[in-house]
Amino acid sequence: MPVQKLPFFTQMETGDCYTMELYHDHANQRLRMDDYRGNIKKAIDRALAIAKEQGFTKVILKARNEDLSAALGQGFMLEGILSKYFKGNDAYCMAFYLTDERRTSDFWVKEDMVIQDVTTVPRPIASQQIPDGYILRSATEKDAQELAKLYGAIFETYPTPMNDERYIKKVMEEGTIFSVIEYEGTIVSAASAEVNGMYHNAEITDCATIPQHRKHGFMKVLISALEQELYRKNIYCSYSLARSLSMGMNAVFHQLGYEYGGRLTKNCNIWDKYEDMNIWGKDLSLK
Repeated sequence: MPVQKLPFFTQMETGDCYTMELYHDHANQRLRMDDYRGNIKKAIDRALAIAKEQGFTKVILKARNEDLSAALGQGFMLEGILSKYFKGNDAYCMAFYLTDERRTSDFWVKEDMVIQDVTTVPRPIASQQIPDGYILRSATEKDAQELAKLYGAIFETYPTPMNDERYIKKVMEEGTIFSVIEYEGTIVSAASAEVNGMYHNAEITDCATIPQHRKHGFMKVLISALEQELYRKNIYCSYSLARSLSMGMNAVFHQLGYEYGGRLTKNCNIWDKYEDMNIWGKDLSLK
């Protein structure tokens, strides 16, 4: 089954006393308040009205510390914290649910057990190495078609259309960086860092490895390479969202020194269902 082409768009919404950037994500039935300024209460009122009009089941807000009480007072709940997201200040991951089904996690206790198991995994002292025959490098726009093929082969559904080479070229132009590992001239593993230049943070995402090459621990190699590039760009806040049921990816972030920051309930449609996602964050300046 091919990856779905997921509809989404960004909209600037301006009222009498606020401006906000909204991300309409119809594929995941959610509205994200990616940024805002001005009267937070009125901005939230407008965002909730839009969500109801569009039939969304979840509204997401990254709130600043001074707006935390206002968001809680309007029905949002705190799901996690992105440490140092706003130029060194924390972002509070808030959610408002419009249906009980979207609000209710099906695997919460099992996911708690995953986190408990992950935190017992030792953090290695030496860096991960790749076997002979594999090549680690940064990707360019010339790799967009092959990257799209890789993501399309691995994911049946995904929160963004990573099976579309045009989309990959677009995010590269906007500042997203990719690290890849090649074997015999073919990309077999990839990961990206989506850079937010305004707030000096980056999200590690789009982690994928062809199944027959998964035994080598490539994600630790790729993420470490991305971190080095972010450090060179003076980006010190690195974070990621990992599927809460995935022992492997959560262990990767723990081993690389990331700290658990909370869990987002039924955050996005990935694989075959809405999945809870764990927040992992790292201060790259602590070297």
